[in-house]
Amino acid sequence: MIDKKTKIACYGEVLWDIFPGGDRRAGGAPFNVAYHLSKMGVAVNMISSVGDDELGRELLQKIEGWKISTAGIQVRSNYPTSTVVATIDEHNDAHYDIVRDVAWDYIEVNTINQAMVNESDALVFGTLATRNNQSRDTLFALLENSSYNVFDINLRAPHYDIHVIKDLLHKTHLAKFNKAELRMMIDFMGKSYTTEEDCISFLQDTFGMKEVIVSKGSKGALYADHHDFYSISTIPIEVKDTVGSGDSFLAGFLSKRFEKGSSAIEIMNQAVSLGAFVTAREGACPDYSKADFIAFQKESAHKD
Repeated sequence: MIDKKTKIACYGEVLWDIFPGGDRRAGGAPFNVAYHLSKMGVAVNMISSVGDDELGRELLQKIEGWKISTAGIQVRSNYPTSTVVATIDEHNDAHYDIVRDVAWDYIEVNTINQAMVNESDALVFGTLATRNNQSRDTLFALLENSSYNVFDINLRAPHYDIHVIKDLLHKTHLAKFNKAELRMMIDFMGKSYTTEEDCISFLQDTFGMKEVIVSKGSKGALYADHHDFYSISTIPIEVKDTVGSGDSFLAGFLSKRFEKGSSAIEIMNQAVSLGAFVTAREGACPDYSKADFIAFQKESAHKD
């Protein structure tokens, strides 16, 4: 069981993803992580901002309905709630048109979110929320209050600055990349790509990071703890869509990472299992219970 005192704060975008046909779903990478952490029984605080508009009120109501605290979500009267237009290609991969100057671009540091981070075992954040000075400065302030910083790197041009990413990596304890992002980061550093292990070790040594995860889709995932490497295969499933699959993978990892006595392989098994479980369902935040997930794990283990 997860220690009931385990708390994780997630920082960044909350928004409505608008899909072909007008289907609207609550989303945003850090929020997706928060959703799945909550499903796994972790106490979660979401730190973000929505507009003082109908979409904002609907989003807060949706989040509260999922029993996730909205105390850290600010309401801004001068910026709208974020909407993102999503398209799905022939490979079931999602592509996004991310509008600027929305509420989560202007998250303010305050006593509420500082206390949330102080009381949390980890702070999860991504790249997107650093595109604007206000939210970027707030993130850097909150990182100083956090004991374990989890950087979910998501390189969506033109919404990132490599200099900011490097500054954040220096403050990161655990970084998550997908395979393409690892290659891009190595290119940014002016290093030739050799093996995954060599590139991960290079980043660990450069930025002083103890832990790195590389998710590789159908090829599984790789976890480095200091300079020990753990590789795990994926679970074969019928893909519904890949929206939020990396976010559920990270939530699975963290939910096990803070369970006392968990081995690296057990942690990675949970990460890969939750990622597969969600990818086999429609949407980044499908409705399910922890019992549903445990049943999926047992069924998958039986097939092995």
